[in-house]
Amino acid sequence: MENPLLAPATPGALPAFDRIEPQHAEPALQTVIVDNKAELEKLLAGEPATLNWEGLVEPLEDMGDRLGRAWGPVQHLFGVKATADWRKAYNACLPKLTEYGLEMSQHEGLFHAYEALANSPGYAEFSPARKKVIVDALRDFKLAGIALPPKEKARYKEIALRLSELQAKFEENLMDSVQAFSKHVTDESLLTGMTEEGKAQAAEKARAKNLEGWLLTLDFPSYDAVVSYAENRELRLELYRAYATRASDQGPLANQHDNAPLADEILALRDEQARLLGFKNFAEVSLATKMAESPDEVEKFLLDLALKAKPAAQAELDELRAFAKKRDGLNDYQPWDSAYYSEKLKEEKLGYSEEELRPYFPAPQVIGGMFALVERIYGVKIEAVTGIATWHPDVTTYALKEKDGTDIGLFYLDPYARQDKRGGAWMDECLGRRRTPAGLQLPVAYLTCNFTPPLPGKSALLTHDEVVTLFHEFGHGLHHLLTRVDEAAISGIRGVAWDAVELPSQFMENWCYDRDTLRGFARHYKTNEPLPDALLQKLQQSRSFQAGLATMRQIEFALFDLRLHRDFDAGKGARVLETLAQVRREVSVMQPPEWNRMPSSFTHVFAGGYAAGYYSYKWAEVLSADAFAAFEETDFAVATGQRFRDTVLANGGAREAMDLFIEFRGRKPSIEPLLKQSGLV
Repeated sequence: MENPLLAPATPGALPAFDRIEPQHAEPALQTVIVDNKAELEKLLAGEPATLNWEGLVEPLEDMGDRLGRAWGPVQHLFGVKATADWRKAYNACLPKLTEYGLEMSQHEGLFHAYEALANSPGYAEFSPARKKVIVDALRDFKLAGIALPPKEKARYKEIALRLSELQAKFEENLMDSVQAFSKHVTDESLLTGMTEEGKAQAAEKARAKNLEGWLLTLDFPSYDAVVSYAENRELRLELYRAYATRASDQGPLANQHDNAPLADEILALRDEQARLLGFKNFAEVSLATKMAESPDEVEKFLLDLALKAKPAAQAELDELRAFAKKRDGLNDYQPWDSAYYSEKLKEEKLGYSEEELRPYFPAPQVIGGMFALVERIYGVKIEAVTGIATWHPDVTTYALKEKDGTDIGLFYLDPYARQDKRGGAWMDECLGRRRTPAGLQLPVAYLTCNFTPPLPGKSALLTHDEVVTLFHEFGHGLHHLLTRVDEAAISGIRGVAWDAVELPSQFMENWCYDRDTLRGFARHYKTNEPLPDALLQKLQQSRSFQAGLATMRQIEFALFDLRLHRDFDAGKGARVLETLAQVRREVSVMQPPEWNRMPSSFTHVFAGGYAAGYYSYKWAEVLSADAFAAFEETDFAVATGQRFRDTVLANGGAREAMDLFIEFRGRKPSIEPLLKQSGLV
């Protein structure tokens, strides 16, 4: 049978999601790896004179593209359709892919070919973008241990293979623990306070399992529906305990999917890897590809921000405690009370609840409004495209075009939570922009979210938080799609410093509070009435509501991540919980219970790409608030949007992120707009 993952790689050809099955994954990957290895040896056996850009880099880009076309859909389907068969296929492929990647990154002949290219007479004539590709490649060879003696190089490879396996297992354990927990409720009085939407979703889940009543689960929309609204404190505690102990040695599923041993081994191996490469710790390795210069610089940034935010956070917590005591006589305020009383206090102080907003945010309308905004500020068009194979009926596809109709790229949107879909929200690339002898390949992106799905026959109504998430992920998508760089290694989000990659996404969040933008799409799903001015103003005010607590929470995560990787001591082990406890003593205003096991579900750090880089969310907030201030200062002039597109978005990784920001803003970033936006000054 023809393998759809091995279809001829014509520019723009999309994955045949209607035909790709788990059994296609391993044979396709194996075929591409064998072919690529043979192609590489043939390439390097040629005359040294042929090792110019066209003779070396372009064929390597072709190999990378072939690999991406075989592996990319498999990786994507593992995230959005993680059935037992897809998990098995993914896990069978992962070691092969990791080993191939290591072989390429430690290939002496390839490294010397790049060195020769960097030292060749023609290098001086290369464009700045092409020079950056070469410089980045040489850096990455060194970070992959190319200069190590054979014994150490072999150990580096062992470590990398094991890390790949551990990180995949960490994420799998978390998915399994989420799916293993549910609470079946038959007494509706237990759900008093929950919104009608929340209860309807729980009833739908029960029906899907042929159960009476309601089923509460740990996917975030279901969890949040309980902890933010259920009056029954014991029920909130039960769900909080299950959520805070996912994949750990505590809680209702204690030791069934425990990630703690995996986290310890991951940290130990990262530290060993760093020392093999000549770094003091893994934090230094992580920062070698980021804007920040040293772990201590990052720590100083976080602690300085904590100093500014902690007084506000403490005052906000004191206010919550006093409110809970006054309202309900609560004397022992606990973390499982926080979301509930925050929502109630917001209703009292600002005069509205999140649920009041939901009717104004039907998903199709929000999506349309977001597209209209992007069309306005960047001078583009977005059009729905039909006839493209997808992996689920919920998925829609869109073309991004210039105003004159010239194609820019395409993206898939998969908005709703469902069984066997990884939690959270993310953007990933399907195809990257690159120029080939066969023509220009345009970029294609996946946008994946986990919003509350529509009930049968009804519109999906989003919370404002979900609106923000959608805009955030589309910001990443635009960074990938609006690139004008033709070199594959640095187009779109590729080659962008990790602590700058969140700038376009967090920048987009600002528009979710902008009056004109909201007036454009926030309309009641039944009456079509626009969001009332009074409610819109309250929503804007809510942005700084408990901003101190939110800021300190992010600082806690970032500082914990940084110190885990900077201060690892092989003699003492990982000390994960001890490190977290110390960070919380320094920066947290409220200590969670002893049995809280946040690290066991911290996939950003233990299974994603954020190791010693979680701080980048706060750093990118500084950049995004300052960038948005430029729009405010120019009264949202079209020229400002065009300048942001031409600098930050168009250049991808072709230039240093700080240089691009300075070109857009006219100066280095300032923290003041973020402090002002958060109500911390």
